[in-house]
Amino acid sequence: MKNQIFILIILTILTGCTMSKNQSSEINVDATQVIHTMKGGMGASWHALHHDLPLENEKYKFPVREIAPRGSAWGGNPPADDTSGWSQIKKHASWLGLNFIRVEIDQRMYEPERNQFDWQNDEMQALYHILDWSEENGADVFLQQMWGHVEWNAYPGVHPLLSAPKNLDDFASGIASLIEYLTKTKGYTCIKYFCMTNEPPGGPWGYWWDFGDETGSINDAWTRLKEEFDARGIAIPISGPDWTSMPPFEEEKLVFAPNLGSFDIHSYDGVTADGEATLKQWADWAHAQNKPFFMTEFGNMKLGWGTDNVGPKTFEAALSNANDVIRALRAGVDGVNRWSFTNRGDLDGQWQLIQTFDRDKKEYLDEVITENEAYYGFGIISRFLSKYSSTVSCTTNQPDSLLMSVALLSPAGELSVFILNKTEKEQTVRLNIGNFDKELNVYQVSKEIVTKPDFELNPVRSFNPSEADDIVLPAKSITTVTSYSLQNSEPGIILR
Repeated sequence: MKNQIFILIILTILTGCTMSKNQSSEINVDATQVIHTMKGGMGASWHALHHDLPLENEKYKFPVREIAPRGSAWGGNPPADDTSGWSQIKKHASWLGLNFIRVEIDQRMYEPERNQFDWQNDEMQALYHILDWSEENGADVFLQQMWGHVEWNAYPGVHPLLSAPKNLDDFASGIASLIEYLTKTKGYTCIKYFCMTNEPPGGPWGYWWDFGDETGSINDAWTRLKEEFDARGIAIPISGPDWTSMPPFEEEKLVFAPNLGSFDIHSYDGVTADGEATLKQWADWAHAQNKPFFMTEFGNMKLGWGTDNVGPKTFEAALSNANDVIRALRAGVDGVNRWSFTNRGDLDGQWQLIQTFDRDKKEYLDEVITENEAYYGFGIISRFLSKYSSTVSCTTNQPDSLLMSVALLSPAGELSVFILNKTEKEQTVRLNIGNFDKELNVYQVSKEIVTKPDFELNPVRSFNPSEADDIVLPAKSITTVTSYSLQNSEPGIILR
């Protein structure tokens, strides 16, 4: 009798294990249950900074770091007069459907001396290239002043790349003059937000806001800039705090919030479940004030960074980035921006989606090359995500460790479901689409798929959502199921 009971227990355990392994995966989408409507979209950082500058650290009591003192926020674009190179870059921006772009500048570019503005130099011409493309294609620009880098407004003994502005009146006046020139003289309407500094102290890590031997508060700068914008009738919202990396939400620190019209932070460790909860705290708090919340830089330095490290451009990084995007959208983030679109790739890691620079010869390429694993791993989502989309109900019966998904409905009523298979094995998932009747197309990428010669991102099949359908997900892959029907030859979606 005891033996029979023992055998029965073993059989029960084995049966349970088999059922668990064979449990069919399901994703259920209801296109009528709107959760949140984004105020932005999806893009990648596109800097206008070009020139390599001598450090002259010996002149300062508070020097900059010797290795990659500006990170990799410069040098990824060819000279502004390289019409062929810029034409190729713009075509890739269109293919990717970049619609929420963080565009980086510094004060040195436009105001190298106090009240002396230079609107025609090479770096400003690069800025106009980016803004021209954004204006023509309907992309929203999050304009970011990374640092001042001007000796005339630096604290004594502090390297001007690191220094907080000594005179806040001059600081605010210079920025306002830039905004007026870009919006009134040049007529750009694509600039939707402005951020005055990159990754200042306040979060887990900060670098570019140093007072040297003196004391001061960045809060005073936000206040003074808001006063200047108001005095000049500049309605573009000021964003901040721009802290990194995945700063916890601590409301008591945000005393400057009344001066800001939007909020943004960065993430470089890969967004975990705890990180998603942190993003939701930030987003819920911002939305309670009717202000958007953005993740304006994201990547995963745990996969590699520094000099020419290949980690950031691998398909493993693309999977991590897809995880970050899905978690951010589920948390209610209004826009996400990958680091980065163009990048030299020999300064702080190979973050580029497209290769514009020969790292060995230290010269710009005649032909821009796609970094297929990063490019298609990003484009599988960005091409099918309209700005101002709404997240809708999307649930699955599998844990995030195996399967992740999010569904978005565009302003024009197009549905996109993004699915991440995190496992080393192929998965089959039953996709149930409720309250939606347009034909759906399936697009897929994995490392093996995108590295095939002559790969193109075309639909692998189509189906009618009126009937539940089984989707086979390749191992370690990203799948998009969407009512958009895009061939590889067509540009991505900006707004539809």
